[in-house]
Amino acid sequence: IIPCSMGTIGRVAAGISSTLIERGADVCLKERRKLILVVRETPLGLIHLENLTKLAQAGATILPASPSFYHQPKSIAELVDFVVARVLDHMGIAHSLVAPWGGVNPGNGGV
Repeated sequence: IIPCSMGTIGRVAAGISSTLIERGADVCLKERRKLILVVRETPLGLIHLENLTKLAQAGATILPASPSFYHQPKSIAELVDFVVARVLDHMGIAHSLVAPWGGVNPGNGGV
């Protein structure tokens, strides 16, 4: 679910399925299918963290929409591509959006 609001997180964590999105998430959890929740809100309060923990324990993948900067993005589009690439990685879908991490950061002399 991209983006996944804390309201949706709370309802899914509580087993409330009042929309098709929430019902789809509920079915993924009960049938142990892959469920990726891309959360977008900050800061996170205790209730948010408890709901996210509950969903992670139930089998969901929590993926914050927080781009990395180690690949030295040059545009907003590259930041978006990074988050999309992480989602595709977790889904097992090949892409060419971002080069895979190779353990070397060219921005700091290769360390």
